[in-house]
Parts: sequence; C-alpha cells; structure tokens
Amino acid sequence: MENTRFPSEKPLSGVRVLDLTHAYSGPFCTMHLADQGAEVIKLEVPGKGDQSRNWAPFKNGSSGYFAYFNRNKYGLSLNLKSERGKEIFKELIAKTDVLCENFRVGTMEKLGLGYEVLREINPGLIYASISGFGLEGPMAQRPCYDIIAQAMGGMMSMTGFGGQVTKVGPAIADNYSGTYLALGITMALYQRSKTGKGRRLDVSMVDTIFSILEAGVVDYTINGHVAKPEGNRDPGISPFDSFEAKDGSFVIACGTDQFFRNLCALMGQVELAEDPRFVTNAKRCENYFTDLKPLVAQWAKDRTLAELETVIVGAGIPFSRIYNIEQACQSQVIRERNMLWTVHDTGIGQDIQVPGTPIKMHGCADAPERPAPLVGEHTEAVLKDLLGMEAGEISALQRDGVI
Repeated sequence: MENTRFPSEKPLSGVRVLDLTHAYSGPFCTMHLADQGAEVIKLEVPGKGDQSRNWAPFKNGSSGYFAYFNRNKYGLSLNLKSERGKEIFKELIAKTDVLCENFRVGTMEKLGLGYEVLREINPGLIYASISGFGLEGPMAQRPCYDIIAQAMGGMMSMTGFGGQVTKVGPAIADNYSGTYLALGITMALYQRSKTGKGRRLDVSMVDTIFSILEAGVVDYTINGHVAKPEGNRDPGISPFDSFEAKDGSFVIACGTDQFFRNLCALMGQVELAEDPRFVTNAKRCENYFTDLKPLVAQWAKDRTLAELETVIVGAGIPFSRIYNIEQACQSQVIRERNMLWTVHDTGIGQDIQVPGTPIKMHGCADAPERPAPLVGEHTEAVLKDLLGMEAGEISALQRDGVI
C-alpha cells in the first residue's frame, strides 16, 4: 500500500548535477545529492578517471574507497582539453541545474569554462566549488588536503594528549566541506525556484575546519584563552571523558548537574554533588584533573563494562563503550538505522557494504539505486539521451579521444 503520509519521490528528483569533482570532498557532496534523488553525472578524464580510483582499500583490483563515495552516479568520460570536448560540455551545461568542481582554483578558467562563461549559457546554473583556501586571495591556488586544512584551521592544535597534537582520524575537512556544499546547493536550488536565478557557491576547507572548532574560537576572542590538546575530555563540561573499566574503555557525558548527581549516587558518594569543588559545572571543570577525574577513575577501574553500562544507562547518564570499526559495524543501532547499504559494485564484481545515508527521508527508499560507475560507463547514454547524438558521431568522438 502506498504511503500517503510521506511522498515516495526523493526530494532532489529532477535535479541534474554535472559532477567534475575528484578525491573526497567533492564526491562526498555529490553523493549526498545523488542519495536524495538527483541525477548526478560524474565527468572523468577518458581512460584515467578520478584519482581516488587508486586509493585503498582494494578488492579485485578496484577501489572500495571510490565505490563508497560515488554510488548512485552515472559515469561520463570527456576530454575538456579538446575543443570538441568543451563544446559538448557547454551543451550539457545548458541542460544542467548544478555544476560541482573541486579543482585547483583557476583550472576551470584556464579551460575557458569558468563561471562567467557558463552563466551566459545557463543563467539558472548553480556553480558550486570546494577549494582549500577560497577562490580569491594569495593562497587561493595552493593545493590542499585534509591534514593541511586541519593544521591551518586550528583543529590539530587542540586535538591530542599531553601536549602532543594530532589530526582527527577521518578527513573531516573533506566530508564537512562536502556536506556544507551540499547544504549550500539545496539552499540555492530553493532560491532559484523563486527567482529563476543561479548562484556561485564557494566553500573552503580551512573555513570549514575553523567553523567547527566549537568553543575554541570564542574562548580566544572573548577571554584570550588559546586552546590546547585536552585528550578525550571536553574542557567546558565535566565529567565528559573516557575512562578505563576492568575489561575495556568507555565514555560518559555528564552535561547537566542532574547527570552528575546521578553519577555521585552510583558511586556511593552523594555528598560529592554538594562539594564546593564540584557543586557547579564550572567548578567541576576547574577541579577536574586534580580532584574529580581520579575519583571517577577509581570507581570504574574494578568494574566490568557490562556492570558499568547497566548502572550508568539505568541512571539515565549518556554512556558508551568505545567500539572499534568491527564492533560499530555489528552494533544494534547501526543495523537498525540501516547505516550499512549493500550494493553490487561493478568494478569489484561482487556485493559490498558501504555506509548509508544518515539523512532518512521518511517514505523514500533508504537504499542505493546503482553502484559507482566505471570510467565513462554511461557516456553513450548521456550523449544520446541528453544531446541527441547518433551512434556514428559518438563513435567518431571515441576514435578522436574526446570521450
């Protein structure tokens, strides 16, 4: 029976995206769009493809990394350095809603395919870019990867233990920037629906990192305090940290006075809640390392994770064991939330599992529609269906190295 409460059509159905992105940040953006119904056409260099096709992990000679971020897309190969390739590209732009790119700044302009050129062809075009440092300024043309953005944006300086700085594990400058750009695209699509006008969108990886430093920036601008590595502790909330049980590690997050009072009761030390050192969150933070953390650590160290989980969760306090990747993949919440999608990847030649979308649109299918494309897998179909090309012309383009 059809769900009458929620529409089954995905929200971006009917939106066409020409995806020139490579590596991680851009493909992560267009993955979001494709997952929500956009027709994403991934453009790659003929015979070469996205650099991430060469990134581990590999299975049967094909990249699982590429397979994850490029599911639900169509593959088009086109040589943009050839004059005929540029002509075809412009014809496609006329039929496109969104262009995404994350080349080094100036690349599209050198090709003669910058925003000012393309907006003349399609005034409603949303031209969306990710760069390391923004589209203008003395650093604009520098190359950038996640570790560069984490270092320059301030993230590494406040991450680590004992004064030893480290980057956050996953490439958060890439995936956050991609998600920000996807958000900006949907905003621009909404505005275009009212005005008919396109937009130029500009997301910088360094801006992204700087924007997610939480209290780090405002603690400096307000109080002049420069954040330092705090380990797993939140410097503004206590106790909010990792601890060792008899048989493993866990975290708790006492974000309110009530949570702390509940923890004191579990520890059999209800008087701690009224102790002048701990009576407020500010006091708990001030006296955390010297006084509070040792008390919690002493209480936890001789108990098992199962014992601690039972009593802490039972008291309503936020708690989790620290899972490795295998445990996270097998966890109940990941399974119940359908956060592992199964897709038959053409390159790998078998079913694989990749993380699903955390954006659950009720009423819409929560599953992949197609695997990541081979290089140029759908070129013929795109040129035939969108541009009306005949088989002979397509064959000539292949012979000339245009596609």
